[in-house]
Amino acid sequence: MKNYKTLLFDIDDTLLDFKATEQAALKKLFKEQKLELTAEIELHYQTINQAMWRAFERGEVTQKEVISNRFTEVFKAYGKEIDGAKVDQRYREFLAEGHHLIEGALNLIQELHEKFDLYIVTNGVSTTQYRRLEDSGLRPYFKNVFVSEDTGYQKPMPEYFSYVFERIPNFEKNETIIIGDSLTSDIKGGNLAGITTCWYNPGGTIAGQEDQPTLEIRKLEEILILLNVTSTVH
Repeated sequence: MKNYKTLLFDIDDTLLDFKATEQAALKKLFKEQKLELTAEIELHYQTINQAMWRAFERGEVTQKEVISNRFTEVFKAYGKEIDGAKVDQRYREFLAEGHHLIEGALNLIQELHEKFDLYIVTNGVSTTQYRRLEDSGLRPYFKNVFVSEDTGYQKPMPEYFSYVFERIPNFEKNETIIIGDSLTSDIKGGNLAGITTCWYNPGGTIAGQEDQPTLEIRKLEEILILLNVTSTVH
Protein backbone atom coordinates (compact mmCIF):
# COMPACT_ATOMS: atom_id res chain seq x y z
CA MET A 1 0.00 0.00 0.00
CA LYS A 2 1.23 3.49 -0.88
CA ASN A 3 2.12 6.01 1.78
CA TYR A 4 -0.71 8.52 1.49
CA LYS A 5 -0.57 12.04 2.88
CA THR A 6 -3.65 13.76 1.45
CA LEU A 7 -7.20 12.41 1.80
CA LEU A 8 -10.05 13.97 -0.20
CA PHE A 9 -13.51 13.20 1.20
CA ASP A 10 -16.88 13.57 -0.44
CA ILE A 11 -19.68 14.67 1.95
CA ASP A 12 -23.08 13.39 0.90
CA ASP A 13 -23.70 9.70 1.58
CA THR A 14 -20.02 9.33 2.44
CA LEU A 15 -19.72 11.25 5.72
CA LEU A 16 -23.24 12.66 6.06
CA ASP A 17 -26.45 10.72 5.47
CA PHE A 18 -27.89 12.78 2.66
CA LYS A 19 -30.85 10.49 2.08
CA ALA A 20 -32.18 11.05 5.62
CA THR A 21 -31.52 14.79 5.39
CA GLU A 22 -33.17 15.02 1.99
CA GLN A 23 -36.31 13.19 3.05
CA ALA A 24 -36.79 15.41 6.10
CA ALA A 25 -36.29 18.55 4.00
CA LEU A 26 -38.74 17.39 1.32
CA LYS A 27 -41.43 16.68 3.91
CA LYS A 28 -41.09 20.18 5.35
CA LEU A 29 -41.10 21.79 1.92
CA PHE A 30 -44.15 19.99 0.57
CA LYS A 31 -46.06 20.62 3.79
CA GLU A 32 -45.28 24.32 3.45
CA GLN A 33 -46.43 24.24 -0.20
CA LYS A 34 -49.63 22.42 0.82
CA LEU A 35 -49.00 19.44 -1.44
CA GLU A 36 -48.95 15.96 0.05
CA LEU A 37 -45.60 14.26 -0.51
CA THR A 38 -46.78 10.87 -1.72
CA ALA A 39 -44.43 8.05 -2.68
CA GLU A 40 -45.27 8.74 -6.33
CA ILE A 41 -44.39 12.44 -6.09
CA GLU A 42 -41.18 11.71 -4.20
CA LEU A 43 -40.11 9.20 -6.86
CA HIS A 44 -40.94 11.73 -9.58
CA TYR A 45 -38.79 14.33 -7.82
CA GLN A 46 -35.90 11.88 -7.38
CA THR A 47 -35.97 10.97 -11.07
CA ILE A 48 -35.89 14.60 -12.19
CA ASN A 49 -33.35 15.67 -9.56
CA GLN A 50 -30.90 12.85 -10.28
CA ALA A 51 -31.15 13.40 -14.03
CA MET A 52 -30.42 17.11 -13.59
CA TRP A 53 -27.41 16.53 -11.32
CA ARG A 54 -26.01 13.96 -13.77
CA ALA A 55 -26.38 16.56 -16.53
CA PHE A 56 -24.58 19.03 -14.27
CA GLU A 57 -21.73 16.56 -13.73
CA ARG A 58 -21.43 16.22 -17.52
CA GLY A 59 -21.29 20.01 -17.87
CA GLU A 60 -24.56 20.15 -19.84
CA VAL A 61 -26.38 22.49 -17.45
CA THR A 62 -25.34 24.95 -14.76
CA GLN A 63 -25.96 24.51 -11.05
CA LYS A 64 -28.27 27.54 -11.22
CA GLU A 65 -30.37 25.78 -13.85
CA VAL A 66 -30.61 22.67 -11.66
CA ILE A 67 -31.85 24.51 -8.59
CA SER A 68 -34.17 26.77 -10.57
CA ASN A 69 -35.89 24.05 -12.59
CA ARG A 70 -36.11 20.82 -10.59
CA PHE A 71 -39.04 21.80 -8.36
CA THR A 72 -40.73 23.77 -11.13
CA GLU A 73 -41.01 20.59 -13.19
CA VAL A 74 -42.22 18.48 -10.27
CA PHE A 75 -44.93 20.84 -9.08
CA LYS A 76 -46.05 21.57 -12.64
CA ALA A 77 -46.66 17.85 -13.18
CA TYR A 78 -49.15 17.96 -10.31
CA GLY A 79 -50.94 21.13 -11.37
CA LYS A 80 -49.15 23.68 -9.22
CA GLU A 81 -47.26 26.69 -10.60
CA ILE A 82 -44.41 27.92 -8.41
CA ASP A 83 -41.39 30.19 -8.44
CA GLY A 84 -38.79 27.46 -8.80
CA ALA A 85 -35.86 29.49 -7.49
CA LYS A 86 -37.71 30.65 -4.37
CA VAL A 87 -39.05 27.19 -3.58
CA ASP A 88 -35.59 25.70 -4.04
CA GLN A 89 -34.17 28.31 -1.68
CA ARG A 90 -36.63 27.16 0.99
CA TYR A 91 -35.71 23.54 0.31
CA ARG A 92 -32.01 24.30 0.72
CA GLU A 93 -32.74 26.10 4.00
CA PHE A 94 -34.47 22.95 5.24
CA LEU A 95 -31.65 20.84 3.84
CA ALA A 96 -29.04 22.89 5.69
CA GLU A 97 -30.72 21.95 8.96
CA GLY A 98 -29.84 18.30 8.39
CA HIS A 99 -26.49 16.91 9.43
CA HIS A 100 -27.11 13.22 10.08
CA LEU A 101 -23.73 11.53 10.28
CA ILE A 102 -22.99 8.20 8.63
CA GLU A 103 -22.28 5.73 11.43
CA GLY A 104 -18.68 6.01 12.61
CA ALA A 105 -17.88 9.02 10.39
CA LEU A 106 -16.94 11.49 13.12
CA ASN A 107 -14.71 9.05 14.99
CA LEU A 108 -13.03 8.07 11.74
CA ILE A 109 -12.28 11.66 10.77
CA GLN A 110 -11.00 12.46 14.26
CA GLU A 111 -8.51 9.59 13.95
CA LEU A 112 -7.41 10.34 10.40
CA HIS A 113 -6.99 14.03 11.21
CA GLU A 114 -4.05 13.15 13.46
CA LYS A 115 -2.12 11.40 10.69
CA PHE A 116 -3.23 12.88 7.35
CA ASP A 117 -4.15 16.14 5.65
CA LEU A 118 -7.92 16.06 5.14
CA TYR A 119 -9.94 18.02 2.56
CA ILE A 120 -13.59 18.10 1.51
CA VAL A 121 -14.46 17.83 -2.19
CA THR A 122 -18.18 18.22 -2.89
CA ASN A 123 -20.68 19.21 -5.55
CA GLY A 124 -23.41 21.39 -4.11
CA VAL A 125 -24.51 24.75 -2.80
CA SER A 126 -21.89 26.42 -0.61
CA THR A 127 -24.10 27.80 2.17
CA THR A 128 -25.85 24.45 2.58
CA GLN A 129 -22.67 22.38 2.67
CA TYR A 130 -20.75 24.69 5.01
CA ARG A 131 -23.57 24.78 7.55
CA ARG A 132 -23.99 21.00 7.52
CA LEU A 133 -20.26 20.50 8.05
CA GLU A 134 -20.23 22.94 10.97
CA ASP A 135 -23.35 21.54 12.62
CA SER A 136 -22.15 17.95 12.30
CA GLY A 137 -18.86 18.72 14.06
CA LEU A 138 -16.77 17.68 11.06
CA ARG A 139 -15.50 21.05 9.87
CA PRO A 140 -12.57 21.57 12.32
CA TYR A 141 -10.82 18.43 11.09
CA PHE A 142 -10.48 19.54 7.47
CA LYS A 143 -7.79 21.88 6.19
CA ASN A 144 -10.03 23.22 3.43
CA VAL A 145 -13.44 22.69 1.83
CA PHE A 146 -13.88 22.79 -1.95
CA VAL A 147 -17.51 23.22 -3.02
CA SER A 148 -18.31 23.18 -6.72
CA GLU A 149 -20.28 26.43 -6.45
CA ASP A 150 -17.14 28.21 -5.20
CA THR A 151 -14.71 26.65 -7.65
CA GLY A 152 -16.74 27.24 -10.81
CA TYR A 153 -16.29 23.58 -11.75
CA GLN A 154 -17.69 20.29 -10.50
CA LYS A 155 -16.67 16.69 -10.03
CA PRO A 156 -15.80 14.80 -12.23
CA MET A 157 -14.40 17.66 -14.36
CA PRO A 158 -10.59 17.68 -14.53
CA GLU A 159 -10.75 21.46 -14.04
CA TYR A 160 -12.35 20.93 -10.63
CA PHE A 161 -9.53 18.66 -9.50
CA SER A 162 -6.88 20.99 -10.93
CA TYR A 163 -8.44 23.80 -8.89
CA VAL A 164 -8.25 21.65 -5.75
CA PHE A 165 -4.71 20.40 -6.36
CA GLU A 166 -3.38 23.94 -6.92
CA ARG A 167 -4.66 24.95 -3.46
CA ILE A 168 -3.17 22.08 -1.48
CA PRO A 169 0.31 22.89 -0.14
CA ASN A 170 3.08 20.55 -1.34
CA PHE A 171 0.57 18.49 -3.29
CA GLU A 172 1.64 15.18 -4.82
CA LYS A 173 -0.75 13.02 -6.84
CA ASN A 174 0.86 9.77 -5.78
CA GLU A 175 0.27 10.64 -2.12
CA THR A 176 -3.44 11.44 -2.59
CA ILE A 177 -6.61 9.37 -2.39
CA ILE A 178 -10.27 10.36 -2.87
CA ILE A 179 -12.98 8.60 -0.85
CA GLY A 180 -16.58 8.86 -2.03
CA ASP A 181 -19.80 7.00 -2.80
CA SER A 182 -20.37 8.19 -6.37
CA LEU A 183 -18.89 6.33 -9.32
CA THR A 184 -19.85 9.12 -11.72
CA SER A 185 -18.35 12.04 -9.78
CA ASP A 186 -15.87 10.83 -7.13
CA ILE A 187 -14.42 7.75 -8.79
CA LYS A 188 -14.58 8.95 -12.38
CA GLY A 189 -13.18 12.33 -11.36
CA GLY A 190 -10.35 10.82 -9.35
CA ASN A 191 -9.46 8.43 -12.15
CA LEU A 192 -9.36 11.25 -14.69
CA ALA A 193 -7.23 13.31 -12.33
CA GLY A 194 -4.71 10.52 -11.89
CA ILE A 195 -5.12 9.86 -8.16
CA THR A 196 -6.06 6.75 -6.18
CA THR A 197 -9.81 6.27 -5.80
CA CYS A 198 -11.65 4.55 -2.94
CA TRP A 199 -15.31 3.74 -3.51
CA TYR A 200 -17.50 3.73 -0.39
CA ASN A 201 -20.09 1.15 -1.42
CA PRO A 202 -22.15 0.08 1.60
CA GLY A 203 -24.88 -1.44 -0.58
CA GLY A 204 -22.53 -3.75 -2.45
CA THR A 205 -23.45 -2.34 -5.87
CA ILE A 206 -21.60 -3.80 -8.84
CA ALA A 207 -19.45 -1.19 -10.59
CA GLY A 208 -19.65 -0.85 -14.35
CA GLN A 209 -16.63 -1.26 -16.57
CA GLU A 210 -16.23 2.45 -17.22
CA ASP A 211 -15.56 3.86 -13.75
CA GLN A 212 -13.58 1.25 -11.85
CA PRO A 213 -12.26 2.31 -8.41
CA THR A 214 -8.73 1.55 -7.27
CA LEU A 215 -10.07 0.41 -3.89
CA GLU A 216 -13.50 -0.42 -2.48
CA ILE A 217 -14.92 -0.48 1.04
CA ARG A 218 -18.28 -1.45 2.54
CA LYS A 219 -17.80 0.30 5.90
CA LEU A 220 -16.02 3.57 6.61
CA GLU A 221 -13.75 2.05 9.25
CA GLU A 222 -12.22 -0.18 6.58
CA ILE A 223 -10.28 2.92 5.48
CA LEU A 224 -8.16 2.52 8.60
CA ILE A 225 -7.10 -0.95 7.46
CA LEU A 226 -6.35 0.23 3.93
CA LEU A 227 -4.23 3.08 5.26
CA ASN A 228 -2.57 0.88 7.86
CA VAL A 229 -3.84 3.01 10.74
CA THR A 230 -4.17 1.47 14.19
CA SER A 231 -7.49 2.54 15.70
CA THR A 232 -7.43 4.32 19.05
CA VAL A 233 -11.19 4.06 19.52
CA HIS A 234 -12.44 1.20 21.69
